[in-house]
Amino acid sequence: MEYLNVICFVLSLCLKIFTLYFAAVAAFALVRRKRYPSAAPQTRFAVVVAARNEEAVIGDLIYSVLQQDYPAHLRDVFVVPNNCTDYTEAAASAAGAEILHCLGPVSCKGDALHQAFSQLRDRSYDAFLVFDADNTLQQDYLARLNDAFAAGAMVCKSRTRAGNPSASGVAGCYGLYNVIFDLIWNRPRAACGLSAKLVGSGFAFRREVLETLGGWNTTTIAEDAEFAAQCARAGYRVHWVPDAVNYDEEPNSFRLSLRQRQRWCSGVMQVAKQEVPRLWRGGVPRPLLRWDLTMFLLAPFTQAVSGLLLACAVIAGAASGDASGLLLSACGVGLYWVGGMALGVLLCLLGGYALQGMTRAILLFPVFMASWLPLQVISLFHDTKQWRQVAHSGQACARQSVSRQRR
Repeated sequence: MEYLNVICFVLSLCLKIFTLYFAAVAAFALVRRKRYPSAAPQTRFAVVVAARNEEAVIGDLIYSVLQQDYPAHLRDVFVVPNNCTDYTEAAASAAGAEILHCLGPVSCKGDALHQAFSQLRDRSYDAFLVFDADNTLQQDYLARLNDAFAAGAMVCKSRTRAGNPSASGVAGCYGLYNVIFDLIWNRPRAACGLSAKLVGSGFAFRREVLETLGGWNTTTIAEDAEFAAQCARAGYRVHWVPDAVNYDEEPNSFRLSLRQRQRWCSGVMQVAKQEVPRLWRGGVPRPLLRWDLTMFLLAPFTQAVSGLLLACAVIAGAASGDASGLLLSACGVGLYWVGGMALGVLLCLLGGYALQGMTRAILLFPVFMASWLPLQVISLFHDTKQWRQVAHSGQACARQSVSRQRR
């Protein structure tokens, strides 16, 4: 029992260290954000989309790229169909994209991107963008990224918003979750010179980065986080560009959301096991970037441990039959729920989501956030290695997003 108490104490201390670190960095969100100065169009972009059975939505993304307020000769769209059983290729070609065919087997998105960039490295593009097929872009997206590259950025992450926030409570929760990460992760790191969270789609990098890394070479199912680790090893900072906004079509099913987010958790854990040792091997340029990314990659493990400790505490309390302890636990759950809903309202206001239509998301938000803990625990013991398709239907509000003005 004494050894168990020591282990619990050490684990609790580690969790406190992680919490204090992230809280200290988050405080930089109070620093006023500096905007990139407007620059004349000069960056030639290649937009790359790996698509698997995305016939329903691929046209919307391509349209939103081709309708950008940016010179047509400075942007091209490339779609990489892989393992498709529908008409994704025909739909993409009809919408105006150039098709890049995979020349070898593709088991994940990283494989498709590897083959795409192998074909694009010899073309005269200044920067490359990576999107998912269900994305759409705000009309000045490329112009704002051009501003960042003109100011010296090498790797950029745009701001992601839900394209269908009022479609369901689950979709709205994704939108609120994105706002949280902008507020406590991306905004403070932009202020103190650290890297934005490069996960998901909507990120861009200059040709020099691809050359330094020897092309696109990721092997895990979290190719975005793995690429971020490779950038950190090379000393590249990920710049946050919040004025460049892309919209995602979010899942409407809570069950599908759990499956998708478990894959994310498992993927980041895979990247941590592979990349954390590499981050500190050999020379260490820009150690703060590496340290911050190390903390991010290890965060799923700490959350899993906190979930296990919480479960043990609840079980111990129930087993003891302590009525006062159970009452306090029930009160704590109630306060958490009320606080979570209040936070959801605040995030709607801060993120630009109208409260009308977000009621279901606000009510569900405490459950959505709490569900991350069991997902991290499951991922700790079950390594998801296979990507499973998330079907997209093409939300009407996502299609309309291409004409929205910058907030």
